[in-house]
Amino acid sequence: MMRKKFRLPDLGLVIGGSLVGLVLICGVFAPWIAPYHPNDQELLYILAPPVWADGGSAAHLFGTDSLGRDTLSRMIYGARTAMTVAAVASLGAMLLGAFFAHLAGYFGGWVDWIISRTVEVWLSFPPVVLSMLLITGLGIGIDKVILAIVLVDWTRFCRVLRSEVQVARGQDYVAFARLIGFSHLRVIMKEILPATLPMLITLLSLQMGISVVVEAILSFVAMGVPSDVPAWGQMIADARIDMYGAPWGLALPIAAIFVTVLSFNLFGDGLRRTLDPRHAANRGT
Repeated sequence: MMRKKFRLPDLGLVIGGSLVGLVLICGVFAPWIAPYHPNDQELLYILAPPVWADGGSAAHLFGTDSLGRDTLSRMIYGARTAMTVAAVASLGAMLLGAFFAHLAGYFGGWVDWIISRTVEVWLSFPPVVLSMLLITGLGIGIDKVILAIVLVDWTRFCRVLRSEVQVARGQDYVAFARLIGFSHLRVIMKEILPATLPMLITLLSLQMGISVVVEAILSFVAMGVPSDVPAWGQMIADARIDMYGAPWGLALPIAAIFVTVLSFNLFGDGLRRTLDPRHAANRGT
């Protein structure tokens, strides 16, 4: 009797998912986890070092900034800003990009030509610069940052998924579905979309990491969230002035961005390997 192979969980998926979950928990439960309100100031206790440095105190584990605000609290609330932008903006970009990708890949012809040329023109602009231009017109706010990312990054989904749709459209089961009278909408939803869903999910997780970086850059140049909303990019900008005397104020939010983006990349790469049957078949003992 043949033994059923046991598939080991993908290490990148486990590590990345755990880190993403940790950041998500910090963002969702920020009011209960953060020891202080992120905007509370102690002007007599400014630029306090973290607890592991000389002069550090357990009252402020990560120290304070130039206004006496608790760094740990601001980082936790910054996770809420980053995860909100990452989740909503990435989902919006995915929906918009997937819509046009399925239209272009399924119908082909002039529909494909128009959408493909639009994507090529849109991709000719540097994404961050284009986001800044959109923010200039839209204004500052977390909703404006989300909208700017959606309008810029939907092309990432469209360009990759279009090829996947074209491959799925050429399969025999799609031709059979059309032969027995399925409508175009039903073929796309029932036959094409399930085939492209693994790639779509993988792209979504990778886009969330990109969205975190874009939000941090926009906040760093004061074109992201308002000044009273904690954000990691904003913390980096505020800490530049005292970066030599208090380097932890700069290093900690940079580390938070690095770990968050890395976790999304590990999670997305792990999803790709898990959902791809060719990789899945090679795992196990």
